[in-house]
Amino acid sequence: MNSDHRARILVVDDEPANIELLAGIFEDEHEVLFATNGKRALDLAASARPDVILLDVMMPGTDGFQVCEWLKSERATANVPVIFITGVGDTEGEARGLELGAVDYVNKPINPPVVRLRVQHQIELKRARDQLTRMAVTDGLTGLANRRQFEETLERENARLARTQGELSVILMDIDYFKPFNDTLGHVRGDDCLREVSRVLDETISRPADLAARYGGEEFGCILPETALEDAAAVAERVREAIVELGVPHPASEVADHVTASLGVATLHCQPRQSALRVVARADEQLYRAKAEGRNRVCAAGSAER
Repeated sequence: MNSDHRARILVVDDEPANIELLAGIFEDEHEVLFATNGKRALDLAASARPDVILLDVMMPGTDGFQVCEWLKSERATANVPVIFITGVGDTEGEARGLELGAVDYVNKPINPPVVRLRVQHQIELKRARDQLTRMAVTDGLTGLANRRQFEETLERENARLARTQGELSVILMDIDYFKPFNDTLGHVRGDDCLREVSRVLDETISRPADLAARYGGEEFGCILPETALEDAAAVAERVREAIVELGVPHPASEVADHVTASLGVATLHCQPRQSALRVVARADEQLYRAKAEGRNRVCAAGSAER
């Protein structure tokens, strides 16, 4: 969902007059995109991620039913509400559209107040669903992804990269001596520390495909698709340095007078039928090594695992 409560609406119709009418209804309140054929609609839906799609049934080439079927088969667009626009009083066709996953129908000639209310209803429903989804995959304290989202993203990226035998890197990180920090300064200060460290991660792990997550307690995990081992280690070092630069006092630390972190890095050459958990296990081994060697450091596996 776009910021400032503006939704992104994709209008798919081969009649310019209908597109102009619908744009006039919504453009003051929302962002309106349009396509005049099925192929362009599919491309826009995949790239622009609309919040609602208004889809004409009868179009030359790829018709609305085919477009809807494709949209519902793709992970990125499966949950986008589709409202069919039709001038054909065909109850059998309406049933087919609903079976394919459409949420509503709007008949031509278009009645502006009716279509506005129906679209607004779907926008509100999608906002509610999106909020529930975010809550299910977000850590409540830090705002980072939670462990569930970390594991789901890891499996998805591993499967995707296996098709090209690409590299998948993982960073695991612990805040050094965090339990003594809590015991000495209290859990409120501990929560503040977790938020500050999370902010550093969020700012440093910044590519769209990357993911920073709170893995549990004071442990964090980062997923870096299509990233070589040496590049992932460099990212981990930037994270470590940024945490040092925070300068959060840590009177109970045995390595510094401020908060520090230990990080382990590993990389997997993804292959079909290969478990993504292997790279997590190797990163965990490197994290253990970083702690054993004195903490406040990055340790990386000697080479990417095949």
